[in-house]
Amino acid sequence: MDVANNSKVSKLVLLFVFDKMEIPLTEETILDMCCSQNAWIGYMLCKEDMAELVESNFIVATTGKSLEKYYSITTEGRMCLNYFFINIPASLREEISTYVKNNRLNFRRKQEYFRDYSRNDDGSYSVLLKILEPKGAKLELKLNVANRSVAQDIYKKWENKASEVFSALHDILLDD
Repeated sequence: MDVANNSKVSKLVLLFVFDKMEIPLTEETILDMCCSQNAWIGYMLCKEDMAELVESNFIVATTGKSLEKYYSITTEGRMCLNYFFINIPASLREEISTYVKNNRLNFRRKQEYFRDYSRNDDGSYSVLLKILEPKGAKLELKLNVANRSVAQDIYKKWENKASEVFSALHDILLDD
């Protein structure tokens, strides 16, 4: 069975991915995971199936303050998956489960940890760091640094250090 081109099975695959990821996902994240990183679903079919799953109320789209849409599985989507998940080949279910287990945190970081830097008129650099949630920014920091090298270093470290920075700030600011 060619799952990548079978719309019924690919919709179930999408529901299975949402169920396993356990967090709201952007369309970009879904396309990256299902089409680019893996060949579980063809790109165009994935986009079409996402729209049909939203229309059928199996996944729901919510727009956060950043105006980016986040998708998550609904109760109806979980019920459908429970009834028909057997139609997803067992080997593919296992592959998806293993992939999600090994990569969930990376996708979450890519989706939630925003970073950017730009040159200022005086030659210094501004580094913008954010921790995003579907409803908006949980944390937003803007740092001015002396040069591009420092800006790039902060940029590279943010994805792995964001939660640690948030925890430290939280502890310092809420310490009595």
